[in-house]
Amino acid sequence: MRHIWCALALVLAPALACGADRPDWAFPVTDKVQPPSTDDGKPKSAPGSSLSLTRAQINDVYNAPDWFPDMHPPMPKIVQYGNKETKVFACALCHLPTGTGHDESAYVAGLPTAYVIRQMADYKSGDRKGAGTMVNMAKVISDEEIRSAAEYFAAIKPRQWIRVVETDMVPKTYISPGNKRLALRDGGTEPIGNRIIEIPEDEEVVLNRDPRSGFIAYVPRGSIAKGEALATTGGAGKTIACGICHGATLQGLGEVPAIAGRHPDYIVRQLWSVQNGDRTGTWDVLMKAVVDKLSVDDMLAIAAYAGSRTP
Repeated sequence: MRHIWCALALVLAPALACGADRPDWAFPVTDKVQPPSTDDGKPKSAPGSSLSLTRAQINDVYNAPDWFPDMHPPMPKIVQYGNKETKVFACALCHLPTGTGHDESAYVAGLPTAYVIRQMADYKSGDRKGAGTMVNMAKVISDEEIRSAAEYFAAIKPRQWIRVVETDMVPKTYISPGNKRLALRDGGTEPIGNRIIEIPEDEEVVLNRDPRSGFIAYVPRGSIAKGEALATTGGAGKTIACGICHGATLQGLGEVPAIAGRHPDYIVRQLWSVQNGDRTGTWDVLMKAVVDKLSVDDMLAIAAYAGSRTP
């Protein structure tokens, strides 16, 4: 029996070595212990907007706040209000009316219609995992609603939303309700280590789901240059150049999505998910060989480089 186990261990060892340990910093989960809330319950406002909303209204899953209607095309019903009968949340609640999203969600502005439709199909079939809310909604949302949302976000021009900063030290943070990373008030700093720490440029604006202000993505020093080498040359056989599929500027090519200027921690989540089998859709299978040899540090570097590019 011992000999059989040793043989199995030798066979399985290379396979087990291929999957990188999950980078928990890229998969934020709401902390059980939260700092005291600073919300006074009073309506919030945004300079230049006619809206005045309480935080409870701002977080209404069936009525996404639209502070600045002139920043985007008219929103389809499913994007602004969702579908209460089928329990599909308003798309703009997490992705914002501008499609730029938050660090715990996806930057979907400018993504090809066909790509978004395919991702929803993968969520529904189980070929894409790791996002419980999206999986649940994909099972009940109609094809017409999916297409309406996909066409809306595809029509929005991407814009600069993330500022990538190389550093040794970062603010101490916690994961707030909704899985959003925020800086601890008077929490000091700590070494970044081998992590990406993405927090709002202006916390109050982001918590109000106001699309005027985005995020800072702190990355370890040297990450952007390392990522550029991997993304442009393939790193001597470790992977292949990202531009072959995603375009020379990483701004997308045909149905292949743009990755330039997107949330770096989101990019890490997707690379890890493909490598470890949480994304197994038809097109994701093509990415499997691309990511198989990447370490988490490699993924971090590629994400830092891609995030620093013009969207």
